[in-house]
Amino acid sequence: MTKLPTFDEEARLRARGFRLVAGVDEVGRGALAGPVMAAAVILPLGADFPWLRSVRDSKQLSPRQRERIFDLVRGAGISFGLGSVPHAIIDAVGIVRATRMAMARAVEALPSRPDFLLIDALTLPDVALPQKGIVRGDQLSFSIACASIVAKVSRDQHMTVLDGVYPGYGLARHKGYGTRQHLQCLCRLGPCAIHRRSFAPVAGLSPA
Repeated sequence: MTKLPTFDEEARLRARGFRLVAGVDEVGRGALAGPVMAAAVILPLGADFPWLRSVRDSKQLSPRQRERIFDLVRGAGISFGLGSVPHAIIDAVGIVRATRMAMARAVEALPSRPDFLLIDALTLPDVALPQKGIVRGDQLSFSIACASIVAKVSRDQHMTVLDGVYPGYGLARHKGYGTRQHLQCLCRLGPCAIHRRSFAPVAGLSPA
């Protein structure tokens, strides 16, 4: 049975006096190419948009459903910020640190400084804000689930643009993840400029 996100975490925090609660999530940690990207979303107090009933962890939605909700988030004037860390920094510092960097950048990009962060799985030691990491947070918190959708759609759009810059790898289809098609292209063409050289199997291949 699919667990649906709720406002339980946000409500508990607001009862304690935290007014601007941001949900934070990332996408692209496991990809072989492109950036890791994060989003931070602050849903307004008493948010009761009808479309919230359709919000899930982004992995449980189709591309069309994600894009619809992303458009609704923007249309509702909901505060959100995006943060991105490119492949070269991922190779230099490792994916976990790069993920935290992307999340911190997303929080910094918010139009208003949040009072509290609800973060999927991780915490951000370098961000001086009260925060809570929640395992499977994108399945439990509306704020984190919305952040997962915003991050996913934004990164998918970015990878589609990169497909035109680095043709032949099918980036618009698999978004840089290690699908069979992507691995076949890697073996045939070798890695291009945006592949993560520290990730297997890219590390063992000669550049294009």
